[in-house]
Amino acid sequence: MTNLERVAYIRGLAEGLELDADKKEVKVIDAMLTLLEDMALSISDLEEAYEDMADQMDAVDEDLCALEDDYYGADKCCGHEDDDDECYYEVTCPKCQETICLSEDILEEGEIDCPSCGECLEFDMDDVLGDCGCGDDCGCGKEESGSGCGCGGH
Repeated sequence: MTNLERVAYIRGLAEGLELDADKKEVKVIDAMLTLLEDMALSISDLEEAYEDMADQMDAVDEDLCALEDDYYGADKCCGHEDDDDECYYEVTCPKCQETICLSEDILEEGEIDCPSCGECLEFDMDDVLGDCGCGDDCGCGKEESGSGCGCGGH
């Protein structure tokens, strides 16, 4: 039963009492029933507007996901973590201070335009992972003498 139906039922009960419409108490009850009816109408309108907005938000979410898939590649956007081995890095644009989430593959490409301001962001994976990507305790298997791995640990 909707709120409007409940108010109509209560109004019917009040009318069934056959109260004297000239009494002050009856006028108060009638005013309260009118207020309840107005409130039920307002709530009904809000519920309809909410449902419309929820449908629109779902459509925007689907469109945004499609754009993310096109921009970052399928299943590479921050909201998709289907691949547990995939690493994501948060990068803050120095120009607009917007934080974006990038996969290691995108960082290895070396640069990307900021989606907010268009600034070209350049990346050097050596700064992120060290020269060979193994850190100070190098386990890359390269000889300690000679060229080494370049990570500074040898």
